Amino acid sequence: MVRTWKYAIGCFAYLLLISFGIIFFLICSGSKNMIQIQGHHGMPKGSILGFRGNMEASRYRSRRLLDTCTRRDISISQSRDSTTGIPEYMVQIVNTCISGCAPYDVHFHCAWFASAKMVNPKIFKRIAYDNCLVNDGKPLKPSQMLSFTYSNTFMYPITFKSAKFC
Repeated sequence: MVRTWKYAIGCFAYLLLISFGIIFFLICSGSKNMIQIQGHHGMPKGSILGFRGNMEASRYRSRRLLDTCTRRDISISQSRDSTTGIPEYMVQIVNTCISGCAPYDVHFHCAWFASAKMVNPKIFKRIAYDNCLVNDGKPLKPSQMLSFTYSNTFMYPITFKSAKFC
């Protein structure tokens, strides 16, 4: 059991490290030979223009995507955590967005989620069929990880449903 736990933590840390590496690369590679300006021809303040003043649309769009969080920035993983008795599953929910905007009112698809073991309702609770609320509706801060363990005879398919973004 300890060996499985260490393996799951190691895999999660490796995936998180790769995600941050990719995000860092995208941020750094998008800033070469670029300047920020104070708005130009209807562009928002801080828009990206080339040194010659012509808008580079693709870089502008990719840079803007890094400034906001999306559903892809909310990651969930789960793994089996026990080998005897009622199976236990460990769930980890992470906000991988690095901008200052924190998603809130985060909901997951969760069918008739139930657990033989108590799950802290401030972290994860089913509020209706196929609708589970995360973090009591409060914002998930950048790089924040929530984790909980539940017990059931099978693993529930838990997937992202909705969230509110800045």
